[in-house]
Amino acid sequence: MLWRILQSNGGKLPEDAVVCFANTGKEEEATLRFVHACSVNWGVEIHWLEYRYNPVPAERFTRVTFETASRDGEPFFQMLNQNGKPFLPNPVKRICTSYLKIRTIHRYLKSIGWEHDEQSDWVGIRADEMRRASKMERHRTPLVSAGVTKETVGKFWREQPFDLELPNMNGVTMHGNCDLCFLKPAAQIYSLIQEKPERAIWWMKMEAHAQSSNKTYGDGARFRKDRASYKEMYEYAMAQKDMFTDNNEESIPCFCGD
Repeated sequence: MLWRILQSNGGKLPEDAVVCFANTGKEEEATLRFVHACSVNWGVEIHWLEYRYNPVPAERFTRVTFETASRDGEPFFQMLNQNGKPFLPNPVKRICTSYLKIRTIHRYLKSIGWEHDEQSDWVGIRADEMRRASKMERHRTPLVSAGVTKETVGKFWREQPFDLELPNMNGVTMHGNCDLCFLKPAAQIYSLIQEKPERAIWWMKMEAHAQSSNKTYGDGARFRKDRASYKEMYEYAMAQKDMFTDNNEESIPCFCGD
């Protein structure tokens, strides 16, 4: 979508456009390299942002760079722990997307004098994602209007000198967004842990921290109460056991990559 905006404006970013990337600290390193590569190869400034807790809500953000961006979940942890009683996001209360992405970007834009108008938000949903597009009536979805599908996107990147460099199966990468996001299917998370066990450590720590800090939350101190904990999945992965036989669970869209 960014490429199309640049091409429609003579290869430059329109004067009234601001490109932002909100880093949660749990993105794959390949994602960070990719965002940086877009900036370098296309000559466009990308405003790297992260959530930071501040008693003043309007100031709960900071600007970072590719080099200084968090790699160990620091923004995520500050959001979880902001009131001293950590409450983990879950499929019903997806506070991570709201706080770490949407509000962080809006607060930054307001700080530089950019008045937010949902009609001026451009969302990168494709034409083959109509279920998601139907929920974005107040936003612009130019890729839908242009008939861009995952096949179109795949062809485009095969012709570029750089790419996301993550495994891609039929236009979908299970490594995308936060590395072990609780909205991904359980079998997919388990597979990612088997591939790289250290991915599970931060998520295990967050569940342990929430459970030990506020006993009254009970199951609310877990990312998902309808499946095994990250610690259980990690232990099964280290024991090289099969944990899931049903791989038909669908991921839940969180819009944090749009």
